[in-house]
Amino acid sequence: MATESEPGRRRRCCTQDALDVPKAPECQGDSDAPRRGSLCDHRCAAINNVQGDLGCHQHHPRVHAAVSPLPCCQQHSEEVCESCVVKTTLTAENVVEANKLSNNYKFGFKKWKSHVTARPWEDRSEIVKELYSDLNVIRGSGGSTVTCGNVLYLLLFGWWLSLLYVLVAAVMFVTVVGAPYGRLCWDLAGYFLWPFGKVIQKVEAPKSHRALGACEAGAEASGAGESSALLGGPVPRRWRLRCWEDEGYWQHASTVAWLCLGYPALALAHGLVCVTAWLLVFLIPVAKLSARTAARVLLLPPEQVHVRRLKMTEVPLDAEVILCCYRAINPYYYKYAVDGINVFAVNLLPLVLVTLVLGYVDSHNHLTSSPVKFTLALLSIMPLSYYIGMAIASISAQSNFAVGAVVNATFGSITELTFYITALIKGSREGNRCYAEIVKSALTGTLVGCVLFVPGLCMVIGGIRHQEQRFNSRSAGVSSALLFLSVGGVFAPTLFSKVYGKLVCGECHNVTQNPLGHYLCHNCHLDLMENNGTLYYSHVQPLVYTVSLLLPAAYLIGLFFTLKTHSHIYDIHISDCHMPGHHHSAVVHWSRWRALVILLLSTLCMSACADLATEHISPILTNSTISQYFIGVTVLAMVPELPEIVNGIQFALQNNLSLSIEIGNCIAVQVCMLQIPILVLFTIFYPTNFTLVFSDLHVYASMFSVVLMNYIFMDGKCDYFQGTVLVMVYFILLAVYFFAPSPSGC
Repeated sequence: MATESEPGRRRRCCTQDALDVPKAPECQGDSDAPRRGSLCDHRCAAINNVQGDLGCHQHHPRVHAAVSPLPCCQQHSEEVCESCVVKTTLTAENVVEANKLSNNYKFGFKKWKSHVTARPWEDRSEIVKELYSDLNVIRGSGGSTVTCGNVLYLLLFGWWLSLLYVLVAAVMFVTVVGAPYGRLCWDLAGYFLWPFGKVIQKVEAPKSHRALGACEAGAEASGAGESSALLGGPVPRRWRLRCWEDEGYWQHASTVAWLCLGYPALALAHGLVCVTAWLLVFLIPVAKLSARTAARVLLLPPEQVHVRRLKMTEVPLDAEVILCCYRAINPYYYKYAVDGINVFAVNLLPLVLVTLVLGYVDSHNHLTSSPVKFTLALLSIMPLSYYIGMAIASISAQSNFAVGAVVNATFGSITELTFYITALIKGSREGNRCYAEIVKSALTGTLVGCVLFVPGLCMVIGGIRHQEQRFNSRSAGVSSALLFLSVGGVFAPTLFSKVYGKLVCGECHNVTQNPLGHYLCHNCHLDLMENNGTLYYSHVQPLVYTVSLLLPAAYLIGLFFTLKTHSHIYDIHISDCHMPGHHHSAVVHWSRWRALVILLLSTLCMSACADLATEHISPILTNSTISQYFIGVTVLAMVPELPEIVNGIQFALQNNLSLSIEIGNCIAVQVCMLQIPILVLFTIFYPTNFTLVFSDLHVYASMFSVVLMNYIFMDGKCDYFQGTVLVMVYFILLAVYFFAPSPSGC
């Protein structure tokens, strides 16, 4: 987002992702200069490469979701042309991406970093293109192949794969007819021991001749025809098939022996390597290596497979390259995506299936224990939260404002509400008030974590790359005002009960043996049900219902203020600037119907996982020595928010701290103004033990967090030190919750 600056101050206005986009030249301009509708051609070419949430950032008043190409001026001087002072701050490849970027800056809409459309391949960086390569590109000079990652491959996979190939080669030699495949396995044993800097090529097989007298001559002629700079000489004699009167029979028998005795074991081994390397993400090159070997190399005739080591300056050109790998680990594979889905979300999806099967099939805990099932259910919430977030962003980007607002309001908090409601239902059925206290702890933990931990962590990580980060203090001020209002409203019934409630203690002891001395009391709580609940039903409960009506109303007023009457405070404009020869038609990853189906299925699975989590949390609450407060404010509160935390970190790394802050503020506001009123409304139709009266620890922690956040965000700029302060305060509060006694009655 644009940052506030003094009039006349010239500043850098182009940002980029150093890993995924080409370097864009800097453009400068006067923040008070008049708007213009043109760009320099050489600037347009650079700006267009800055995809998604990257681009030229300026300070301008309106948010426009629609995009239209801007004509470029014909100035090509080294000086900065006046048209660089444009009304655009963000560039988008197409209308769908423009809508998604615009939605990111709308209050109440889910902020989403990943693209919802396929990015033009020509605009991707070489690093990203390498991630999607088929490991068949030969470099002129690959450098040393002795790296830590390659040595790790040798220790994890290389030695036993090589040994397996040696054993299979011995078996094939024993069969006699499988000798050609035995020789192939012997060559591949050396390759898979250390495949780096080596190449597997497909060469033309020697022509067969039925006449025994012409066999050797024909083979030599064929070998001479294959001699080239690529192969460095004729085909080795060991690859030549023996010439018998019925050679076709021997070829057929060799293939049958290979498919029955050799290939299955090797395919199984490569499948195991492929799955393991894929799950480790950064070893995906090894997964590709194994998959291509099992699907291509091992199914070729042995005389067509040639393994050789490349020289430093050798670049073969004459034969098809099947495999060529230089390193086993690529640290940039965290950016890898499958159909627009991040690889980590793809890898965690099978965990959801395992959780559901174990949870509902093994209901009597014969296979696994309750803590294991609870952990699996909680971890399954993370990928489901990701799929729900991407589905919401996809639907909103492809729909009008009304549909996007309805989808965000309906499903924006579905992850947390699903868990809270299932926990309250279980607590009501068992008559256990601990579940209501866990829900209150989770609500408080989400509020405190999103106010302190999320923006603080983003400031620290973003501050490592950027010395000082600026953000829109006016938009942050709106969220801060709503947070003050929401915290005051949520804790108003608690403060009311503190003033008028009666303190009741379970057991008291006179520590001084003096009737007028000091008493030590245990299990004390405020009794709101004195005189048949007159205080609660006549005073506290009406106050709770009043607050639950006023908070959503205030949320709607905030939406109307930020999206309609005062939308200019966000200073965002979305523009599309075309490069010559580029086509920017939107190719969406998920269509609206597909996104809707995924959204509904993810919500259904989320409900099942939340049910399993609440079903198997009882042993943890009863047998654990850790305070239930701590479990609620950490695990149950922050695990569902991990996808949002990742989005905030990505925005901060791109020097877009405004969105990082808005992610935390938006979640915190929704907790107080939407989730809590919905839970109160739910208790009207389904009576539970949930009351809007929190413990003193929750009240003090929440109010202190909101005050500290507003103090930090006062000047519209921050650095890693201020982020460290927020994170440290959050950890101090966690320590308080860790050593706090469990709620009374639990």
